[in-house]
Amino acid sequence: MFGIADYGAFVAAIVLFLAIPGPGNLALITSTSKGGVRGGLAATLGVIAGDQVLMWAAVAGLAALLLASPALFAAVQWLGAAYLAWLGVQMLRAKPGAKPVLHIEPHHYLRQAALITLLNPKAIVFYMAFFPLFVDPARQQGLLTFAAMAATIAVLTLAYGAIVVLLTYRLAERMRAQPRIARALEKLAGVFLIGFGIKLAVSK
Repeated sequence: MFGIADYGAFVAAIVLFLAIPGPGNLALITSTSKGGVRGGLAATLGVIAGDQVLMWAAVAGLAALLLASPALFAAVQWLGAAYLAWLGVQMLRAKPGAKPVLHIEPHHYLRQAALITLLNPKAIVFYMAFFPLFVDPARQQGLLTFAAMAATIAVLTLAYGAIVVLLTYRLAERMRAQPRIARALEKLAGVFLIGFGIKLAVSK
């Protein structure tokens, strides 16, 4: 579809990444706690805006690389698969630690969530590793392929954000920090990341 290799796996990977605890999820929860549903949805749009900037920055480099050297692009795909597997191992080995604290000011939820996303040091590396894994060099359609991938991520992020915001708003007291649940989710995500990295590497 649109030159995307294994679109179903692409969607599944996005959903998995969205569910991994991190600055984006914390921004949504904190904004909802302070500003209600409106604040949470504004933060969701902020996360989407930040993601789109990072995604298209990554796409610009990858598109140029694909055009200039298909062989080098294939090497980037292997490196991307290795990076996802390494990230999964790191998540499995990580020890419980202090949760990052986000300072969210009222009435600026969209802007602050966008900045939190943009300033995440691992985000641009993640997108550079993530996109090439799902691009089929033989069937890719240039800008249309990347636009379809970016649009898919934006739609899924919006849907995921809306769910998180509504759950946080309705179950605020029950959704306080629960280290055991967070750790279990992180380890499960780590296993899936390793699996994705291996699957995508051997399928090239």
